[in-house]
Amino acid sequence: MQLEDLRVVLKVAEFRNITAAATHLDMQMATASAAVKRVEASLGVELFVRTTRHLRLSSAGERYLPQCTAALALLEQAKQTIHNDLDIISGEIRLAVSSDLGRNVAIPWVDAFMTQHPKVTLRVHVSDSNIDFYRDALDIALRYGPPADSNLYGFKICNVPRLLVASPSYLEAQGVPEHPKELLQHQGLFYQLQNILNDTWHFSCKASGTERSYKIKPKAYCAANDGDLVRRWCVAGKGVAIKSSLDIANDLLAGRLVPLLLNYSIPSGELWLVCPSRQSITPTVRLLRDMFRERTEGLLKQLVDRRFVTEAVLAD
Repeated sequence: MQLEDLRVVLKVAEFRNITAAATHLDMQMATASAAVKRVEASLGVELFVRTTRHLRLSSAGERYLPQCTAALALLEQAKQTIHNDLDIISGEIRLAVSSDLGRNVAIPWVDAFMTQHPKVTLRVHVSDSNIDFYRDALDIALRYGPPADSNLYGFKICNVPRLLVASPSYLEAQGVPEHPKELLQHQGLFYQLQNILNDTWHFSCKASGTERSYKIKPKAYCAANDGDLVRRWCVAGKGVAIKSSLDIANDLLAGRLVPLLLNYSIPSGELWLVCPSRQSITPTVRLLRDMFRERTEGLLKQLVDRRFVTEAVLAD
């Protein structure tokens, strides 16, 4: 019996569907079906009860497959232990990353990492939508915010201030806002996720020992479910936007975007590297984590030096 066939069977049991399991494993349905048949033939029993619409575990499958899951987990743990001992940096990395951060910041860093470690291969899932590690067959995700699911594992990479920005051409034509309320007269560029338009901005400022808060809803001039498109609109002079300082760091440093209302605070975020399980934290993942921390710190220090963000961002 081949281990790969057994892995296919376990995935079929997880999804209760051969087609879904094959899609997750990036193989043809016929290939997955043949693997199931080979395992059943080797055992001399049927592991699944099949009907025209459903597939469920047989009584034999219910007894046999949990022990196989445990056995494969031990094998994977042994493999990882060897890799840890030898510091082997190799294998495929399946990475999920948001559109703006991925295209303009993270992927160039990963490209340089792969040049340094030529035995590493890469598959990238670029999307601003919520991801499912199992449905999308992913190893790690570089995401804003800590893991929402307690079953996931995560490493904080850095603090991420958010900034209100516009292009020099837009400000020349429309004027520079000096107060959050003046944004009501400006063209807002917004991010939209699953028909939810994030068109309300929050600001706060301390004056005379009292903190004042402002909730502003500018005119929605343009909106998109792609953060990179919102950034491009902003650079092109279509309006004002609130963006992650990492996503727009290169635009700020090059003068393509200008930060606004720096005396007012905007709720900030954090960048995390998230993994689906402890077993997925390989030497390669740890090295990527360290690389992301080093690179983001260097980029944030440049923003601090230009006084786009405060030095507090570098605190743990």
